[in-house]
Amino acid sequence: MSCLFCKIADGSIPSTAVYKDELCYAFSDLHPQSPVHILIIPREHFASLDDTSAEDRDLLGHLLNTAALIARDKSLGKGYRVVINTGEDGGQTVDHLHLHLLGGRAHHWPPG
Repeated sequence: MSCLFCKIADGSIPSTAVYKDELCYAFSDLHPQSPVHILIIPREHFASLDDTSAEDRDLLGHLLNTAALIARDKSLGKGYRVVINTGEDGGQTVDHLHLHLLGGRAHHWPPG
């Protein structure tokens, strides 16, 4: 598979691992937008959130629980943001479902 994130998850492309288990892999973003910017990806390839179904709800819940676990580990008790960009207009730049965990500074609304 030629997917960048699939290659990162299988170790073909080096990354700074933050968390890993049988369902997902989390690593530091190369171009952080916050002091803490971690990408959390499922090991199974989904091009985007649009490619998931009700059958994937356990995996999606696991990804969110992993984000909370990492946020606690990174001492983000003042708050953090979890973002899933979907599609071109949503700002998705890599065609592999991924969550951005952003923290370590105040985030304002609306974003962008």
